[in-house]
Amino acid sequence: MARVRMSDVAAAAGVSTATVSLVLSGAGGDRISAQTQAKVREAAEAIGYAPNSVARSLRTQRTRMIGLLSDTIATTPFAGRMLAGANDAAREHGHLVVLVDTDGDRAQERQAVEALTGQRVDAMIYARMWHQVVDAPAGLAEGSVFLDCRPASGNWPAVVPDDREGGVAATRELVAAGHRRIAYLDAPEGSGVVASVLRHQGYLQVLAEAGIEPDPALHVRGETDAGGGRAAAEELLDLPADRRPTALFCFNDRMAMGAYTAAHRRGLRIPEDLSVVGYDDQQLIAAELDPPLTTVALPHYEMGRWAMEVALRERTADPAEPHRMECPVIRRDSVGPPPSPGVGR
Repeated sequence: MARVRMSDVAAAAGVSTATVSLVLSGAGGDRISAQTQAKVREAAEAIGYAPNSVARSLRTQRTRMIGLLSDTIATTPFAGRMLAGANDAAREHGHLVVLVDTDGDRAQERQAVEALTGQRVDAMIYARMWHQVVDAPAGLAEGSVFLDCRPASGNWPAVVPDDREGGVAATRELVAAGHRRIAYLDAPEGSGVVASVLRHQGYLQVLAEAGIEPDPALHVRGETDAGGGRAAAEELLDLPADRRPTALFCFNDRMAMGAYTAAHRRGLRIPEDLSVVGYDDQQLIAAELDPPLTTVALPHYEMGRWAMEVALRERTADPAEPHRMECPVIRRDSVGPPPSPGVGR
């Protein structure tokens, strides 16, 4: 089948080839009437005209492709909303996202940067599945955007969740319900998880605001999965009655799921006997627990969208300071007032 040319569109629309070129390149502006522009686009669609993207990129020095380099986001449903946000913003501005997952392998990252640079992508986004401080891959172009991570050095635009304020929001939810013995189920010591430190800082801030003296016995650590959450919760629920927590703030929803198991094994009801708040609003966990889990949402979609808009220069950013995205509380049914002394304990 012969290739449909711009001259064919011009003939179908009854206008000049120059007019077609201006309309389809988006340069028509006020010089060409809206009626004529609509007629050209309708003609192009009707006869199946597809612009030569290679020729256009040589002419404009833009490929309308954005490289997104990540560790495991593409293969992990948990953080997939970041891709959705980035894709939506790119599509709205006529760009295509080229995604490369490297599993965090530095050699693969270098190769991916070289490949994306060779493809002449208009910009690059460097993303991680969870909030962390990272070294920029070798060869990453100036002006690239960091998504869900912060560069250890250099001035790069970056967006991360505001985990400290998320810890504040989670703990305030429990204080507002009347709790004073609030435990924090944390990530393992020395795990290097930035969010662990920040959420703990938020937790301590709210305790101080409420005049609650922190009890070191109520800060326990475990693996950040259901098993770790169960073990940490069991340690807390085995404390003497006068030191036992009435509420748990869990580092993530998987730990909260384990805490539910520990509570149920002891015949405790949630939230009548024990309130629980998670973090992440993880798909297939938070809303599916019984009762559904009150949690703090990670703004994956919003962060992906923000990063893409900065990469496309549709939004400005301060490269000296990461943009911190709000982590809102998602209220469900796992928080209630503390039990009366001696009831259900």
